[in-house]
Amino acid sequence: MSTFSIFLVLITIVCFLLIIVIMVQNPKGGGLSSSFGGSQMLGGVQKTTDFLDKSTWTLGGILILLVLLSSLSFSGDLNDNKLKTIDEAETVAPKKETTAPATPAKTPTTPEKK
Repeated sequence: MSTFSIFLVLITIVCFLLIIVIMVQNPKGGGLSSSFGGSQMLGGVQKTTDFLDKSTWTLGGILILLVLLSSLSFSGDLNDNKLKTIDEAETVAPKKETTAPATPAKTPTTPEKK
């Protein structure tokens, strides 16, 4: 497994976590912070909002960093991954070999008459 594939898996995981964190937030004060009600539970509403805000920024930063690192690790070399259509085209219609004669045929020359 190449490093580029590893970065793709990590980017996918971070994207799903970022989606979950954003979906939990509610811009009108609801969401996860409204379900705790009192200030005694888990540090209160403000602490929950701060945690979700910090986790959103952290996951966004990690996502940008992973994208930049993956672009550096991508070599662009596609030697192992040939296009399937090219492989099929070669097997379906292989190139015909043209053989040239070993010695060219000599044509008789006639002298010119004056």
